[in-house]
This record gives sequence, structure tokens and C-alpha cells, in this order.
Amino acid sequence: MPHKIGFVVVSSSGHENGYSARELMIHAPTVSGWRSPRFCQFPQEIVVQMVERCRVRKLQLLAHQYMIPSKVEFYISHCLPKYLGPFQAERFRRLGYVSLCDNEKTGCRARELKSVYVDTEGQFLKLVLHQNHANKYNIYNQVALVAMNIIGDPVGCTDESNMASRERMADQSQGQRTEDPALEGSSSGKSDYISPLDDLAFDMYQDPEVAQIIRKLDERKRDAVQQERYDYAKKLKQAIADLQKVGERLGRYEVEKRCAVEKEDYDLAKHKKRQMEEYRARVYSQLELHSLVNAELVPRPLDLPPQPLTQSSSSYQLLPPQEDRATDNLLEQPSSNSLDVSSQPCSSDQQLSSPHSAGKARPEAVPYDERPLPAVHKQPGAAEEPETRDLDASEASRAAAAGEPEPLTEKALREASPAIEVLGEGLVAKAYSKVWSFREEALLTLYQQLVDTPTGTPKEELKGLLRAAVFLTRRSLRDIVTPVFQASLKVLKMLITQFIPKHKLSKLETTYCVERTVPVLLVRTGDSSARLRASASNFIQEMALCKEVRSLQMVPSYLVQPLKANASVHLALSQVALLARLLRDLGTDSTGFTVDNVMKFAVRALEHRVYQVREMAVCVILDLYQQHRADVLGYLPPDDSTSRKNILLKTIFEGFAKIDGRPTDSEVKAQGRAATEEAERQKEEEIKALQGQLAALKDMQAEAQSGALCRTRLPWLRAGSAVSTDSSSHGKRVKLLSLSSPGPDRRCSAPSSAPESSESPGLDNLCIFCGERSSSFTEEGLDLHYWKHCLMLTRCGHCRQVVEIASLTEHLLTECDKRDGFGRCYRCSEAVPKEELPRHVKSKDCHPAKPEKLANRCPLCHENFAPGEEAWKVHLMGPVGCAMNMRRMRLLFKAPALPQGRGPDVAKLGISGPKAGSKIPTPKGGQSKCPGRTYRRQ
Repeated sequence: MPHKIGFVVVSSSGHENGYSARELMIHAPTVSGWRSPRFCQFPQEIVVQMVERCRVRKLQLLAHQYMIPSKVEFYISHCLPKYLGPFQAERFRRLGYVSLCDNEKTGCRARELKSVYVDTEGQFLKLVLHQNHANKYNIYNQVALVAMNIIGDPVGCTDESNMASRERMADQSQGQRTEDPALEGSSSGKSDYISPLDDLAFDMYQDPEVAQIIRKLDERKRDAVQQERYDYAKKLKQAIADLQKVGERLGRYEVEKRCAVEKEDYDLAKHKKRQMEEYRARVYSQLELHSLVNAELVPRPLDLPPQPLTQSSSSYQLLPPQEDRATDNLLEQPSSNSLDVSSQPCSSDQQLSSPHSAGKARPEAVPYDERPLPAVHKQPGAAEEPETRDLDASEASRAAAAGEPEPLTEKALREASPAIEVLGEGLVAKAYSKVWSFREEALLTLYQQLVDTPTGTPKEELKGLLRAAVFLTRRSLRDIVTPVFQASLKVLKMLITQFIPKHKLSKLETTYCVERTVPVLLVRTGDSSARLRASASNFIQEMALCKEVRSLQMVPSYLVQPLKANASVHLALSQVALLARLLRDLGTDSTGFTVDNVMKFAVRALEHRVYQVREMAVCVILDLYQQHRADVLGYLPPDDSTSRKNILLKTIFEGFAKIDGRPTDSEVKAQGRAATEEAERQKEEEIKALQGQLAALKDMQAEAQSGALCRTRLPWLRAGSAVSTDSSSHGKRVKLLSLSSPGPDRRCSAPSSAPESSESPGLDNLCIFCGERSSSFTEEGLDLHYWKHCLMLTRCGHCRQVVEIASLTEHLLTECDKRDGFGRCYRCSEAVPKEELPRHVKSKDCHPAKPEKLANRCPLCHENFAPGEEAWKVHLMGPVGCAMNMRRMRLLFKAPALPQGRGPDVAKLGISGPKAGSKIPTPKGGQSKCPGRTYRRQ
């Protein structure tokens, strides 16, 4: 039946230090897995070799919580090429791929276990990992795998080959199993049954040693089922269920111990180790008590190398949520087959005869965390250390009872000899006492002694007293007891603000106080206690603003030091927050803060692993930009599309825009949408008003003709003209598609069958665009006027259509035959050829356009002028109008301006020409009531 197949890693594209691909060969709760190099090239490849040629049935991948590849491809081969290069890719046969979730729903705090069922044969398996999912935690664009698992059958396996494969798998700390497929009796007849003990989730939750015992008990259970010893099988089944909970708890203890080691909390690590030993010994003794395990059955502990847990907070997500109830069910059921595996520690005098305790006599059989380090193995004095600590504790308790501190040790006497000469041994002994009340009392006594020092004291005595006080204060600043720490701050504040000014000591003494205490205070800003962190940060800020210290410019020099990679999160956050607050209070004018040192610090902080630190670095940069705008830009990459792909840089550049009063990208887009909607609404209103005016004109003309049946001849619509409606984003627009150049041979394509009526006195001989009236404005005359002379129209240089100058930009972007070659500039809102658009935007030479309500924009001279329809006529036709209107310039240089038609009849009717950008729909019946907006010359 299919079972777990051992494998070795043959090659990989690369890995980060400490996260080799060989980590994938180990399955345990504390494994780190493989990680790609930082900012690596994709795809990344990993090639593994199975212990023998197998028929693979199932592949399992455990993804990282935030270094997640978007896709993983699987390839298999029977042999390995001599060179693992791209040209040898055809040696591998592609099985397919799986896509991994981006993990946004869980906040990148859970890991995805992906199982793929296949049926293929081979010995070499290649994994191809593609580009990572982007998230705020994966700042180096890496991909990672925590573990992988292969389940299958050896090809042509016999009992001997099957057992050999499992022996190889046991060498890789995966355990051994028999060929029986049954965990339960009902599964004995299934040849494709896969045991849950071979699943990757089992090993990633279980303590490796307990997992091996579970597998061997499972083999015994199957043997008992075959022999029909059902009572014994039931007892083994209960033991396996109990041991699974035990393994999960031991795995959790191991993770907690590793986390404590990473945080350098060795007391907690020692406690977790002792807790694991006692719990494991108790469980093993219970197994022996119920005759379920013997010395031969307990496997040799694994020699797993300790690996750092870089994401300790996420490691707990791998453990079951019921971790605190690992053995509750066992204690509640008074069954004779249950095991007593409660987590209560056994007494010190209890004799444990478990194989685990017996194996401690052999150094090679104990786990890595129980082996003695060579540097301290059998070191003289190590055996007396517990006894010495007991004596010190007893002396401290006796001294506290007697009201006197314990005497100073030789080491303390040597260390504090200068302070003893000035302050006396009694005061220093209290400061060194193990009783915190004595330490607090020593500081308060020192404070009073400094206050009572007379002003006529010699300078040398004052300096000696100051240095002794700074020595004891510096020691007390490291104290973990809050009252002692607060008392040390009180003494330090008095030294700087009262003692030195009162006795008129030099700045050298103030410098000595600051340089001896500020580094210690900065370390305390990363304390685990929020109260101590706040006290230290507030005191540093108060000290920096003090006039005696501010002139020295020393505190800022400590704050701009680069953040250490191994510094705690609290320390990094406190340092950046302190820098931001003092930068606002002090500024950069002779304060120790400069644009150079602050920006170098902030730019490095933008790459910090903690998101909150990066956010605070952004705030520091924005605060500094308000004071030194041009200087700050020199430390950042240019503001372009590439830089804005980085979320932090995009936030910084948008912050710069707000400080400068410029609209951000989102605001520009919002304003553009609002302006488009407003223009659309205005155009709809203009269309409705114009339609109403034309309908009224038609009624008045019909009444004036005394009921005679005739066809109204409008100068822009003639017989034979092909009228079409063009639907666009600006509404329906009438186009005269058959307009041709005027000439003597021009004829109507379909002469009227009825005699034409008298021409309309209102709109005949009138150009509705420029308002000019002339007797020469017949059908052909108007065509010629539109085509060559009308000052409000122009010809498109790309499609040769005649369009209004006011709508030239929209024509180029939406209607022109070459409209795909144009793009809109977000600054000036004009149409620019796409190949020139990047240079046009980058040069910033164009004048910004104003909203349509505030100004019109001329596409010829690129200038803004007053809003409204009449402003267009003044700009394009006036004596001081647009200098780029070629028709106007030719008219000015060749002939005097033609008189503008007043249109008395039109004025009486209250009708004016259409406004720029208006939309003219086609009336019912196919006859246009107003001229079109665009013309094409054929």
C-alpha cells in the first residue's frame, strides 16, 4: 500500500543562510524549511531524489505563512541529467501545477497544507516555484516551503524491498511501518489506503520521538487485529490516541523553548526543558506500567540541529487550538486501558525507570539540547553554583530581617571602590543589595546628600561626588524593579538640572552624565514592561529639551544611530518614536539633527522587518520635508511609476503632494471624474434647451408661411446629403458625410420634386458657429465657409474632418481615425501623441489646466481663458485672440475682418448658435434641425 517515501535534496536554485533546501528532509514541529535568497530571480527550482524508483500517489507541500509562491509546478523523471540546466528541462515530464492562496484572509498567520493526488512513476522530482504573493510582511520578495512529503509505492516492490525502503526512511527520522494497510479493521482490504500517520500534518504536530512510538504501537495494533486479539488492539488504539495528544503537547513545549532561546530568556527555556523531561518521563513510565512499551520499542532520540525561529509569533499557529486539553479526556475516563499522562511534575525522589532516563547515560543517545557544551563540561566551580546561590539568598533574607544589607563581595568592592571612597561602604552596600527596598533607600539617601551639599565645596570634591552618583545611578537604571528605576531617574534629573547649575560646574560634567546614562536609558526603552518603556522614553525626551543638555547636541546623535538587525521590536519602535518627537520639538537648526543623518536613518528604517517601524519612518520623512523640501528629495528615488509600485514610497510621494498643496493621484482621478460628470450634465441641459428653441422656431416658421406646404431649406442640410448619427460618450452628433468641395459643377444628387418655398429669414445666410451673415452663404457658400474660412472651426490634421476648435481635444481622443495614437496629459488635459506622452509628462513644461467651471482650454495656443461660450468667440475671433488660429491670422494679414452678422431675426427669436461641446441629436423624420459638429471632405 502507499506509504511515506524518503528522499534527499539533489539541488536547488539557492537559499537564504540558515534555510537550506535540506531542511525539507526533516519533519518536526520546529523545522525552519527552505527559503529562497532575498530578491531572487523567478522561477526557483528544487530537485529531490527518492530512495528508489517509486509509483508516486500523493504529494504534499506545507507553505510558509507569508513567503508564498503564487504557483508550484511538478516535474518527474526516471534519471537525473548530468547538468541541471535549462536545456535539460525536457528530461523531466511535467505533471501539472497547484496555485497557493495569498493568505490575506488569515492575516498571514496560518500555513496552507496543499495535497496533490497523482499516479506516476519516477525517481527524481522537480519543484518549480513561481513569483511570490505580495504582502506587507514579505519585504524581500522571497518564497519558502516549510516541508514537503511524498507518498507512494516502490515499483515492483516485494516484502524485502518494501522493508528496505522503510529502513532508509527511518534513517531520515521518518519512522518505520509494516506493509499492512489497516489502521482500522475495515481498511484491511484497500490496496490504495494511505495511513494518517504518513500524512505531513501528523509529523508537523508531533514530537518526533513520540511519533515513532505511535507508529510502532500502530504496527502492534494491526498485528493484534490479524491475530484477533481485539481486547489488546482496543488497548493499543486508546494508547495511540492518548500519545497523539502527548506528542502535540511536547511539540508545543519544544516550540516554546526555542522561542525563549531566541529571546534570550534562558530561565524560561530551562523551565520548558525541565517540564518536557518530567512530562516525557511520566508518560514513558505509564507506558511501561501498562506493558505497552519496552526498552527496545522506544526509539533513539533524534539528533536534530537547533534552528532559529525567525517568526516565533507565527509558530504557534501550527499547533492545534486544544493544546491545553491534551490529556483531559484520559483523566476523566477511569478505564483500565487509559494512560495516566497528566502534566503534573513527578516528585524529586521518584525513581524513573523509563528508557528515556536510562538513555541519558549514553552521550550519543541524548537530544541536542541535553548535551553538555564542551566549554562548560566539568568546569570547576560549576557544581557549587546552586549552593552559592542558596547561600546568597539566605544571607539576603537574614539581612532583610536584621535591617542591614548583606556585605559586599570582593568583586563588588573592586568595582565600586571609587564610589566607596566618596559615599561610604554602607551606602554602596545598600545600592548593591539583593533586597530592592535597600537599593531604593540608597538612591533616596544619595539624592538627599546631593541636595544638602553646600555651595562652597571645592570643585574636586564636587566632581568626585558627581562621578560616584553617576556610577550608582547608571547601575540602578538597569534595575528591573520599578521603584528603584524611578528613584534612579529622580537622582539623574537632579544632577543635571540642579546639582551642576547650582555649583557652576563645567559642561564637561554634564557631558559625562549624558554619555554615561543615555545609552543605558535607550536600552530600557526596549524593555518588556510598557511602564518602564514609557518612563525611559519620556525621560530621554525631557533630558534632550533641557537647556543644559540641548546645547550639547548629544541626545540626537544617539537617536540617529542605525537600527540593529537583532534589536527587539520595542527598542526599534521606541527609538524611531523618540526621534520623531524630538525632531518636531528641536528642528534641525544646530540641534544635532541634520537632514543628512536623519534621512540616512529614516531610509534604512524603511527596510526594517517590522511594519510599524517602517510606518513611523515615513512620518519622520514627511515631517522633515516640511522644513527642507529640496534636500529631502535627494535621498529618495525619483517620483515615477517604478517607484510608486513600492507602497511606502507611494505614501511618501502622496504626502509630499499634500504638503505642497498639489492634488494626489487619487484626488486628480476623483476631480477628473467629477469634472466629466459635471460637463456631461451641462451638455445634456444645453441639448434640451437647444431642442426647445428649435422646436419653437419651427412652429413660428410654420405659422408665417400661412399654412403653405413647403420644405424648409436649412443651409447645412440639402437634398442628397447622407445624414448619420454618431453615438459617442458626448451624446448623438449629426455628421454630413457627403460634403464635398464647392465648385461650378456641383449639383444636388436628388433635386426637390416640389417648388421650394421662400427661405427662412432667420437662419438663412448665417454661419451658426461664428455668427457671420452673408448673402454668399448659399449651400455651396456655407460649405466653402466651413471648409476654409470659419474662425471657430479647423481641420483635423489626421482624418481631415472639419471640427470645432473647442472640441478638438475630444475629437482626437474619441472620434478621430487616429484616436488610438493619442493619450490625455493629466496635467494640461490635452491630447498628446502616445509616443511623446512620457517625455511630455516628465518635462512638466505644459501649463496645468483648470476645471471647466473656472476656465476654458484652447487646444491651439494651450492657454486658459475665461469660461463660457462667448469667451470662445472672443478668444478665437477677437483682435487680441488666439495667435495660433491660422484662419484668423490669414484674415488679419490679407484682408480686413468681415463684418459679423447681427442676426436680427435670430435675436428676436432668442436663438443663438450652439455652444462648444454641445450635442445635437437627430430629430424624428430623418431631417436635422441643427448643423452637425464634424464634417468630412470627400
